[in-house]
Amino acid sequence: MPKYLGRRDFIVSAALIGAAAPLLSRLRASPSEPPYADGRFVGMPFAPAALPFALSQVRLRAGIQHTALMKNRAFMMDMDPDRLLHTFRINAGLVSKAKPIGGWEAPENELRGHFTGHYLSACALMAAATGDPQVKARGAYMIAELAKCQQALGGEYLSAFPTEFFDRLRAGRNVWAPWYTYHKIMAGLLDSHAMSGNVQALGMVKGMAAYAKRWSDSLSSEQMAKTLDREFGGMNEVLYDLWAVTHDDSHAVLAHRFDHEKVFAPLADHRDELKGVHGNTTIPKIIGAARRYELTGEPRYRDVAEFFWDDVTGRRCYATGGTTNDESWNTPPAMLSKDLGSLTQESCVSYNMLRLTRHLISWHPDAAYGDYYERTYFNGILPTQHPADGEKAYYTPLAAGFWKMFGAKDEAFWCCHGTGVESFSKLADSVYFRDDAGIFVSLFVPSELTWAEKGVRIIQDTAFPSGDRVTLTVHCDTPTQFALRIRVPYWATQRGEATLNKRPAPPLPAPSNWYVMDRMWTTGDTLELTLPMSLHAHPMPDDPQLQAVMFGPLVLVAKLGTDGVHRDGPTKPRMVPEFSKTEIASAPPAPSFVARSSELSSWITPVPGRPLEFRTVGQATDVTLVPLHTLFDERYAVYFRIT
Repeated sequence: MPKYLGRRDFIVSAALIGAAAPLLSRLRASPSEPPYADGRFVGMPFAPAALPFALSQVRLRAGIQHTALMKNRAFMMDMDPDRLLHTFRINAGLVSKAKPIGGWEAPENELRGHFTGHYLSACALMAAATGDPQVKARGAYMIAELAKCQQALGGEYLSAFPTEFFDRLRAGRNVWAPWYTYHKIMAGLLDSHAMSGNVQALGMVKGMAAYAKRWSDSLSSEQMAKTLDREFGGMNEVLYDLWAVTHDDSHAVLAHRFDHEKVFAPLADHRDELKGVHGNTTIPKIIGAARRYELTGEPRYRDVAEFFWDDVTGRRCYATGGTTNDESWNTPPAMLSKDLGSLTQESCVSYNMLRLTRHLISWHPDAAYGDYYERTYFNGILPTQHPADGEKAYYTPLAAGFWKMFGAKDEAFWCCHGTGVESFSKLADSVYFRDDAGIFVSLFVPSELTWAEKGVRIIQDTAFPSGDRVTLTVHCDTPTQFALRIRVPYWATQRGEATLNKRPAPPLPAPSNWYVMDRMWTTGDTLELTLPMSLHAHPMPDDPQLQAVMFGPLVLVAKLGTDGVHRDGPTKPRMVPEFSKTEIASAPPAPSFVARSSELSSWITPVPGRPLEFRTVGQATDVTLVPLHTLFDERYAVYFRIT
């Protein structure tokens, strides 16, 4: 059986074609769906246009990403695994001498166990990204101990809470998202199998699927649909992923029971009915639709995923690439100016939007997908880990006068801690893609790519975003023909230049395209691109005078001082970093500016000797502007009234 590379590194296997064919008729959403008259994808998986390189094939080099990766490693390895296992052991009737941890992992919290699932994924990702045996061993230890818990519970069910939570869900009684947590554990185990080769983890996730099937089989279609109104994470996705590994049709049928038709139907009809909908409840369902498309080739589910992505990124995203306020979409499309608050943007949402984007790049490697990925990577992910201790942020406030609040040690473990340890374990993710013709360089990140099948290594040297040069040096065993494609971003409006082996190369194309150099490469060949960044405005779609200021892909924020700022945030019952009414009332407003011309450079100038730092000129109150991902423990403003 061909190796399955997991949620983030899938391949299409010939064996899966046979698995998919008999299932199409059973998996269609309704008998009324039209036949696929054009002959595409009938009974077989799709053919990806580009495949992402696995994390194990990419190594970060010195730079801001590598520093953040290592900070996250220290954060993860500082955790006591037995404390993370405590509530699992207690639930299984086993002895635990560990001190319980707090926040959303506390013994009384109904979401307990979710972070442990994310932690397993993060260990698998970190081990793949670094080759670190200690991280891999940490994941293996936790899996072995969780296996003991699963056996004590009968060999199938595994969680840190009792099955009574699922009884409450079936009965329609109040309970906090048991499938959400169950999904995190299943995904962590499946990632450990896919990326760390842990065979024990695969057996465990099969057992968990068997419990889920028995529970689901006890419900009618109408009863099952009602339970899906309670957040269930990416249960459809992980079960489709499991089907890709096992080729057991029961896993695909079960996955389909978690396909939320209430959400999919309007999207399939290209209708935005997202107002009032919880963002991070929804996006994993769409990723599940994407996986179904990839494994069955049903065009409807590609349409669901693509329309959702187009709609959210085009009409519901802020300048940062982030979306949602207080976790939900609260307004009609393209009506964002009144929806700025202290609870925009949620980190989990950025994490999942990037995961969805990665799938879409593989379907159609349009540079615009890379543009969005880059913008959210720098403004939605990198700002959410504190450089001092690796703690993670739940929200990145976009209303003026607030600051980023990070978790307190052992007393948070909210959902964004879980996605955070994953995000900062895979900062080399989606830098490179490939097809039969060559390589796509989608992100500018100092790194080394090994394409063993071709005997090719690519070293990417860049100081981006502090510098505008990207140098790619080729090493190959023998002269090799392939296309090297580098994304020319949407913001590269000043038309940079390219050199091949220090000599002028063909000019760059228009922004949001690929620069292609297709040739016979030999060791030592270098391709260098200069991509000058410039200031540009990102106005609100419904209020053009309310604008964010950007430099290349970076959102620049005005520094508003440290008065009243505290690091860990107020203590809350669930340890959510919310601001008090007093703090909200005392938040300083964003400064407004009068522009001398439409060119931002006429009233915003670089600060000499300080890369990426700017200063306004000639305003009633001049301020310093810095990238959002570099500012910590200080109040700031993102959007300004510019007249």
